[in-house]
Amino acid sequence: MKKTQFNIAEKIALLLKQNDYNLCSAESCTGGGISKALTDVPGCSKFFAGGVVAYSNTIKIRMLYVSEKTLEMFGAVSEATAIEMVNGASNVFGSDFCIASTGLAGPSGGTIKKPVGTVWLAVATPRNVITLECHFVGNRESIREQTITHGLKFLKEEIQNYIDS
Repeated sequence: MKKTQFNIAEKIALLLKQNDYNLCSAESCTGGGISKALTDVPGCSKFFAGGVVAYSNTIKIRMLYVSEKTLEMFGAVSEATAIEMVNGASNVFGSDFCIASTGLAGPSGGTIKKPVGTVWLAVATPRNVITLECHFVGNRESIREQTITHGLKFLKEEIQNYIDS
């Protein structure tokens, strides 16, 4: 999967550099994995502004401006939290595009409503925010790797959609 992630990250880098756009990230369950894939691309400082790994709710609130009310009402693994994470990071970094990930990689923490493998991704473009709910299967490492790969694909598609529109 690492080679696939790098290949997608290279395509993202090319799209951003060709169009003079930049990008940031706000990650929870991926633990910086999306940022790592992007920063593995040589010349990443031309398009990657930075990222925040916000595992705790306190950091989500303090650094990404996720509302306590949102966390209380919907939980850390929710569409509402992913939206607030991506908006917060976009504002902090002043980036054109941003990706956020929040989910349950396990092995514990899942519920009937939100089982392990539930992940919310959000991508902010200069025009809007697009979200995607995913359900992955496997152990913790596998769920995280699937989330990183899927997140990069989602990000690339949304950047391309924005450029093409």
